[in-house]
Parts: sequence; structure tokens; C-alpha cells
Amino acid sequence: MTAIAHHSSHRQAFLGGLLLAIVGAIFFSAKAIVAKLMYRYQVDAVMVITLRMIFAFPMFFAVAIWKARSEPPLARSDYLRITVLGLMGYYLSSFLDFLGLQYISAGLERLILFLTPSFVMLIAFAFFKRRVGWIEWAALVVSYFGTVLVLLHDLNAGGSNVILGSVLVLGSAFTYSIYLISSGELVRRVGAIRLVAYAMCVSTVACVIQFFILRTPSELFVQAAGVYQLSLFNSVFCTVLPVFLTMVAVARIGAPTAAQAGLVGPVSTLFMGAALLDEPITGIQLTGTALVLSGIWLLSRKKI
Repeated sequence: MTAIAHHSSHRQAFLGGLLLAIVGAIFFSAKAIVAKLMYRYQVDAVMVITLRMIFAFPMFFAVAIWKARSEPPLARSDYLRITVLGLMGYYLSSFLDFLGLQYISAGLERLILFLTPSFVMLIAFAFFKRRVGWIEWAALVVSYFGTVLVLLHDLNAGGSNVILGSVLVLGSAFTYSIYLISSGELVRRVGAIRLVAYAMCVSTVACVIQFFILRTPSELFVQAAGVYQLSLFNSVFCTVLPVFLTMVAVARIGAPTAAQAGLVGPVSTLFMGAALLDEPITGIQLTGTALVLSGIWLLSRKKI
């Protein structure tokens, strides 16, 4: 009975972690939908990312203070690296993403972002001489073919500046892949939650500075109520909550399984886009989404 009870408890913990990873992926993917809804109020990417980070800042700052007080101090070099990673992974990557969303559908944006693992693989292959097996090359081809399929569909549908939007989101995926590669050793030494909290604080400062350079401070206070409501939702449910849900999920079920659970992201974005933004779901989009998910699934099966 003891062994059965232990197995049952372990199984419940695994399923709980899996559920956290799935919910985190859905909420994180929803930021594209929220951004699209905000653009209906005639705001731009600068306003969207600034309000998102300002609302999220108190929560990340509280975690940063807690970690600073409860864990050993970091070396100056670590603070410098965290600053660079925060600028690269959360400021620049997010800004390019929201810029691109002004021109392309939420479904296409999510598919392009899911090419990030393939960028990680290509960078490791090109600069770190990491050996790439045939399964990984096959995964790459399948994923890119699926994305091109959806991209061509959006171009034929007459979307304005689809190529520009796609290039911007591609830049977002690329910069975030650099962040992932660069943060590997730092995560092990500093801890994932502490790194994210510090990097998010750096990103917020960069967003606010950018806003003051490009806009007047008064613009932060004269937006429609819907803009602030959507920004608060974006900050809490599409930024802070998924970050920590994913962290807990990784601790419970491991990074590879959590990454596989994240494959629900593009699918959820496709259907949320249809329900909330009236973005059509076509057979080509479903086929392209399936190909991208298949490619990422193949990558996730490869032991690193």
C-alpha cells in the first residue's frame, strides 16, 4: 500500500506540474491577443510595453528584494551580466515582438516565436561547434516550412506589412535565443527566479527611459480606461503569473517536459485570436501550426 500511495502521490505531483506548465504557456501566449486589443485604442508598441512593465515592476521588484535579502550577494560581474541579459532578453526581445504585432496576426506571431529553439540550436552549431544530428535538422526544416506556409497565407490574405512584422518578430525570437544561451551558466549560479526578477527590473528601467525619450510623460496618464485595464491584465496574467508558473512547473516536472507542455501556446493563440480578434482559422494555418509543433516536439525529444 505504501508503494502504491507513493506512486499515486508522485503521479499527482507530476500532473499538477504539467497543468501549471500548460496554464503558464496559455497565459504567456495571450499577451499577443492583449496587445492586439490594445492597438484598437490607437496606442503603439512603445506605450504597450511601457505600461506592461510599469504594472509588472512592483511584483518583480518585491521578489528581487526578497532574493537579495535571503541569498548571498552577487559579484559585480554577475550584476553586469544580468543587466545585459535583461536588456537583451526582456526589453529588446519584447519590444520587437510588440512592434511586429502591429503588422501580423497573433497566430503567425506565436508560430515565429516558437522558432526560438531552432535559433538556439543554430547559434550553438555556428559559434560553439555543437554537433547537430539529423533529427534536429529535420525538426528545423519541418518547423520553418510550417511557418513559411502560414506566412504565405497571411501575405495572400492582404495583411499590411506582413513581411516587416514577421522580420521584427523573428528578431524577437533571435534576441531571446541569445538570452537563453547566455543565461545558462548564470541561471545555475544565481537561480532562475532571482535572475528573472533582476532582469525584469532592468528591462522596466530601459522601457521607462525609452518612453521618456520618445514620448511625453503626460501620455502615460491620458489613455482610455480600457488601455489600463488591458495593461494590468497583460502584466499580471501574461507576464508575472506565467513566469512563476513555469518556474514551479520546471521544478516539479523538469525543463524538457515543461517545454513540451508549452507547445499548447501557438494552438491556444490561434483559437483565442479567432474568438477575440475575429482572426480566421483556415486549413493552411492549422497545417502550418501542426508542422511547427511537430518540429519543436522533435527538438524536445533530442537529449542535450
